Amino acid sequence: MLARTYACALNGVSGIPVEVETFVSPQGMVAFDIVGLPSAAVKESRDRVRAAISVSGYQFPFGHVTVNLAPADIRKEGTSFDLAIAVSLIAAKQKELFGSLTDTMLLGELSLQGKLMPVRGALSMAITAAEHGIKSIILPKQNAMECECIDNIHIYPAETLSQVCDHLTGKEALHEHPHAAFEQLQASTAASNDLKHVKGQGIARKALEVAAAGGHNMMMVGIPGSGKTMLARCLPGILPPLTYEEALETTLIHSASGELGANQRLMTERPFRSPHHNVSMPAMIGGGNRAKPGEVSLAHNGVLFLDELPEFQRQTLEALRQPLEDGFVNITRVNEQHRYQSHCMLVAGMNPCPCGNLGSRLKQCTCSPNEIKRYLGRISGPLLDRIDIQVEMDAVSIDEIENSQEQEDSQTVRERVLAARKLQQKRYASLGYYCNAQLDQVGIERFCQMTPDARQLLHQAVERFHISMRTYGRIRKVARTIADLAGHQLIEAADIAQAIQFRNVDGRYWR
Repeated sequence: MLARTYACALNGVSGIPVEVETFVSPQGMVAFDIVGLPSAAVKESRDRVRAAISVSGYQFPFGHVTVNLAPADIRKEGTSFDLAIAVSLIAAKQKELFGSLTDTMLLGELSLQGKLMPVRGALSMAITAAEHGIKSIILPKQNAMECECIDNIHIYPAETLSQVCDHLTGKEALHEHPHAAFEQLQASTAASNDLKHVKGQGIARKALEVAAAGGHNMMMVGIPGSGKTMLARCLPGILPPLTYEEALETTLIHSASGELGANQRLMTERPFRSPHHNVSMPAMIGGGNRAKPGEVSLAHNGVLFLDELPEFQRQTLEALRQPLEDGFVNITRVNEQHRYQSHCMLVAGMNPCPCGNLGSRLKQCTCSPNEIKRYLGRISGPLLDRIDIQVEMDAVSIDEIENSQEQEDSQTVRERVLAARKLQQKRYASLGYYCNAQLDQVGIERFCQMTPDARQLLHQAVERFHISMRTYGRIRKVARTIADLAGHQLIEAADIAQAIQFRNVDGRYWR
């Protein structure tokens, strides 16, 4: 007796179709073997499947049972194969009741009561099924909403093994989950934090707008309570909305890593990740036993906020340099290698000294020069060079909080950011750049042209402040963004002056 169903394996954030073949032989010893390079979780499915089949009212086949997961040279991880194995076992004994199973992919973990439990990576698997011509997919009800935007496939959510078998035998069909347009999901998205609630901090607000308009990394140095975290949390609300392709990329990473909650739809808001400063390097970059995506990949197309930057481990911060520069992370293990995307904006917040009051007009610093030097020395020069915008913040007085006028809201700022981004998209059409922060040296020389006054001002700043060549290029890129926001064709002296101002923290604290 032979039966065949289809499931899907997860390789990083990509799916690989898996053919589940079940052969029941009446000869030989009674056994249940799973072959095809299964992990421990897949091997344990034998007990889950046996109990689920019996509780659901079906008879487990008697004899020597062999389940093959093909292709056999790819390691199978996770619990998503339970449903396909269970259906193939039932179909092997009652093949006349089941129609063709080759046009349906089966996904889901089984409980001992025969209930379907959600699995990670369902979106990747649904996309894989559609790409390989599979017409329909049956999966746990909690995973249906994350797949509802995928075209060319019918999605059937189920709650129990018996419902799946009734559907496949034609006894009682499952209700198809309706397809949802991405535009409908976007329309219901609202910003979690609004800039109108931020009082004062005019320079930091402007820096945040420039960072959003050009996709630049940003660092805020200020005393505790000056609003660094609040400003950072407002950044996703002024960034351009996710495109459909970006939403798929972002949701794929979160789904594959198990970060996507039950009944959650495709992500329409840019991610905001804020790991604690005791995070390990594998958790930040990616890795572990299953080579899972790290925080820098979970922030793909969004914001990675590192509060209390000097408190992070030195090796963890240094490991961020390559992902921030290249936009991807390679995780290599003995038997596998994964590449995870990591195009994100780095936003860092830190105190100017251990006590946090250095430079404050309201409180006195109690740190010695050596303590301040050791504290700031935890951040390397190469990492600072990768942060385009650096601003200093002080506490906002009670008078400013109570008497200040109503601030601009995020939507108003976002409109200016969108206008600047559209200029960049038009300028860099078909050139591989999507924002000013992505420009390489060739792009800087071509698109960051300056007026004579602006060039002279920048040259004077290089000589006076001993600016490195990497920083020189980043100042030009930030000035290009400031010029885009102001509607200038060429970078003017005022644009260069403001870009240099956004680098004054580096010179004050580290030089």
